[in-house]
Amino acid sequence: MSTIDYSEKIPNNVNLSEDRRLQRALEKWQPAFLGWWDQMGPEGSSNHEVFLRTAIDVSAKGWAHFDMVKMPDYRWGIFLADKEEDRKIGFGNHKGQDVWQEVPGEYRSELRRLIVTQGDTEPASVEQQRYLGLSCPSNYDLRSLFQVNVEEGRHLWAMVYLLHAYFGRDGREEAEEMLLRHSGDVDKPRILEAFNVPTEDWLSFFMFTFFQDRDGKFQLTSLAESGFDPLSRSCRFMLTEEAHHMFVGESGVGRVVERSAQLSAEHDTLEIGRHGGIPLAMIQKWINFHFSICLDLFGQEKSTNAANFYSMGLKGRYNENKIEDDHLLNNDGFLVPDLQNGKVIMSEISALTAINERLRNDYRDDCQKGVDRWNRIIEKANVDFKLTLPHIAFNRNIGTFQDSNFDLEGNLISAEEFAANKDTWMPNSKDREFVKSLMQRVVEPGKIAGWIAPPSRGIQGKDIEYEYVILH
Repeated sequence: MSTIDYSEKIPNNVNLSEDRRLQRALEKWQPAFLGWWDQMGPEGSSNHEVFLRTAIDVSAKGWAHFDMVKMPDYRWGIFLADKEEDRKIGFGNHKGQDVWQEVPGEYRSELRRLIVTQGDTEPASVEQQRYLGLSCPSNYDLRSLFQVNVEEGRHLWAMVYLLHAYFGRDGREEAEEMLLRHSGDVDKPRILEAFNVPTEDWLSFFMFTFFQDRDGKFQLTSLAESGFDPLSRSCRFMLTEEAHHMFVGESGVGRVVERSAQLSAEHDTLEIGRHGGIPLAMIQKWINFHFSICLDLFGQEKSTNAANFYSMGLKGRYNENKIEDDHLLNNDGFLVPDLQNGKVIMSEISALTAINERLRNDYRDDCQKGVDRWNRIIEKANVDFKLTLPHIAFNRNIGTFQDSNFDLEGNLISAEEFAANKDTWMPNSKDREFVKSLMQRVVEPGKIAGWIAPPSRGIQGKDIEYEYVILH
């Protein structure tokens, strides 16, 4: 079992004190991180005491400890899952060889690129969610937001450690750049576009933690297959924390859906805005937007970069070891969507170049399971409405469909028709203003805003009425 040493300035389970040069470099980066957190982290939260979960070891059982903590005192650090003895590379040209403990020189730039892209998303989401604490629907939800925020901060630490420990000066410079780019910044935006969109209301936050963090789950699971063992071990531990973020998202949207369905049944109308609820049709518009922008996060349907990452042994597929093939893919095919004669059809291409699309399909199927659970909530309330995921061609800015326009069902339409219907398919300024108007801050323990149902249970055995965040 790999216990985390909290006596160190930077808590870790990688024996950081044995590498003085690396320790000094990270201790130099630490004040810059804390400065970024103070400037770009949750607004007005520095004196709050929060019931936070902190890792104490990385074993499957008992990896988390709960206590009241002031967020600037949260012990961010470097935690890798336990080393798996005799682990072999499971795919690509190096399949069957021992995993790498050092960066393979021929793949240095590709590996660094993967780590930087993943690392950049972590502080981006904190920046996107910076002001949400000022409009929280309950004390419970405020705590959930802060838990997500501190863990995204720790995920940044995970990637920064890899950059510092294995990439020398280039890695240190990339780590510095992580704190200089900012979500939505005109001059230095975050790398991926979905992480430059502000999260200004709690419906968007719940959608973000359902859709964007679910993308994180699939990316991290693929990176956890990596032949570069330190990256694999970092991602395996990050996944234990990512699961909580998705729970916040799915349960959060579910509670909004539950309250909206209750109000719809109570007043016998889907138009519940005047009754203080978010109409189910409006929730659908948020789904259409978040799902479509997250599909772009997986990249091109046909990708030589993805093929190269796979063949190099740097990034696998989702649950690689459960897939029954040769894990080389040199002679395998895979169906990807294509546009021919105005219709979306499936065409077979090399399975190697279709790695992105396979991962996107896995993601879509996982999202659908959550939507199905939300629909069961609506059915239980006897309300005639069904939430859906839009077609994969809808509102795409990367890949096969980026230069064409499609409706929610995947029918090719003109740019003029898309522009005319855009405000009925995705949140418009009026929708966003309405939802924001409902975002009145509720922080008294046990109280909850009228547009969302209470959680089914509290955290770590505590009651829903527990004071999870003590405001000072």
